[in-house]
Amino acid sequence: MDIKRTVLWIIFSMSLFLIWDNWMRHNGKPSLFFPTPTVQTKNASASASGNGAVPTSSASATAASGATNATGTTATGEAAPVIKSEIITITTDVVKADIDTIGGELKHLELLKHKDGKDHTRNMVLFDNSAKRTYLAQTGLLGGAFPNHRSGFVAKPGVRTLGDGNQVQLVLESEQSGIKLTKTYTFKKGDYTIDVRHDVTNNSGAAISPSLYLQLLHDGTKPESGGMFSGSGEFYAPAVYTESDKFQKLDFEKIGKGTDSHAKQSDNGWVAMLQHFFVSAFIPQEKTKREIFTKQVDTNLYAIGNVLPMVTVAPGATVTMNARLYSGPQESAKLESIAPGFELVKDYGVLTIIAKPLFWVMEQIHKMLGNWGWTIVVFTIAIKLALFPLSAAGYRSMAKMKVVTPKMQAVRERFKNDPQKMNQAMMELYKTEKINPLGGCFPILIQMPVFLALYWVLQASVEMRGAPWVGWITDLTSPDPWYILPVVYAISMYITTKLNPAPADPMQAKMMMFMPLAFSVMFFFFPSGLVLYWVVNNILSIGQQWVINNKLIPPEHKA
Repeated sequence: MDIKRTVLWIIFSMSLFLIWDNWMRHNGKPSLFFPTPTVQTKNASASASGNGAVPTSSASATAASGATNATGTTATGEAAPVIKSEIITITTDVVKADIDTIGGELKHLELLKHKDGKDHTRNMVLFDNSAKRTYLAQTGLLGGAFPNHRSGFVAKPGVRTLGDGNQVQLVLESEQSGIKLTKTYTFKKGDYTIDVRHDVTNNSGAAISPSLYLQLLHDGTKPESGGMFSGSGEFYAPAVYTESDKFQKLDFEKIGKGTDSHAKQSDNGWVAMLQHFFVSAFIPQEKTKREIFTKQVDTNLYAIGNVLPMVTVAPGATVTMNARLYSGPQESAKLESIAPGFELVKDYGVLTIIAKPLFWVMEQIHKMLGNWGWTIVVFTIAIKLALFPLSAAGYRSMAKMKVVTPKMQAVRERFKNDPQKMNQAMMELYKTEKINPLGGCFPILIQMPVFLALYWVLQASVEMRGAPWVGWITDLTSPDPWYILPVVYAISMYITTKLNPAPADPMQAKMMMFMPLAFSVMFFFFPSGLVLYWVVNNILSIGQQWVINNKLIPPEHKA
């Protein structure tokens, strides 16, 4: 009995400690567990479209960092006309993208099927170039005075909206020193993957050996907190994947210090920029040699990308290199089909080994029900049935414990001045009554891994972001706006506590009655889907305990 109470006290104390730590982080104070990233003010010059990394590759010649902003020269050596910045907007059924003719960079991208986490009247924005955020996708050539992400491009006429077709293309051209780069963006219906083709035409009189760079640019400013318990899930981070080194999640601060460690060379894989629920990644052609780089470009501005050497381009010849740019939600069903290892961007934390199969089971249930709230209800029932033999043994032990509580109190009273004899007498009583003193802990302990894994599933699964259940629950990943589920949880936990044997210690008895209230307050800040899980779990537990108390206890153990 003492062991069970100790376990409960540990769980209760840890919960209160986590509440305090999250409350401190919610109010901007440093966490005891998670380091607080340095928040720097964005450099004004870094927000300009002309800024960004033009990486220097050991496999290529000097970088084209000296290229003029929007001019160049033709094959005849004449000055090309100055090209003004023009924003070309491409709209499909799932994205709205803005591409600048200066550099041909993707500088704004809205997801039309996903709303902003704070302002539900606005679409979710990934790529952006504003006062608050710098997040860009840039490409260009290295190895000479070639077109890059600072050069001026001319947009070919064409359709800018998907309409009734299956795809829409934007073709951009830039020529410098007789080298023409044609950049073609292809957006497809219902797809967050953008094909990015680069055609290099050599109109000069000498062979060239250019390299193509693909890079994602992002500021290092910490995102705004999404809530007391959901704020820990908000982040921005670069990532690299190769078959040899697997998935590597990086850190802006280490990149700035030059202490980050990741794969440098490969002929496969991808580079990405991660955030809560969403990801953007450049995915070059497979079996194409590339260098992988990270660097700090400016104050609080960082880049991650690839440099891909191209074959020698003879005078008058054209060479093509394809790549893909994925920018969208971390939907499990789609990630695995995009690129090898791409499903790893969906981070379930330390309990991935449990969370991933649990989410797979939930996906199968959701396919039948079509509602994530009812999926959680059915999932909880399934888990409860699967764990019934263990939980039933625990509840049976607790029921027996409740029957022999008077005998235990008598033993405590008889040997209250001799702890050693009291423990011996208690062990003898457990043996005589065939009671496992740890049995009562099983119903709680076996649920904890599932509870924590489900927490990470709700934190990581964009499928449930904004998913409603019934009535007032419009987002299962957000707290209950009316606190109805936490109150129902408190009532169910109070009933569960009353069904359990009362502690012999009056102070412990008072604390056990206080626990439902403490946990309910904590659940005010938890995702409503997680609280729903515990409400259903408690209701099922009450039913199980009632059946065990009235049907499954041998007559000699009944009061």
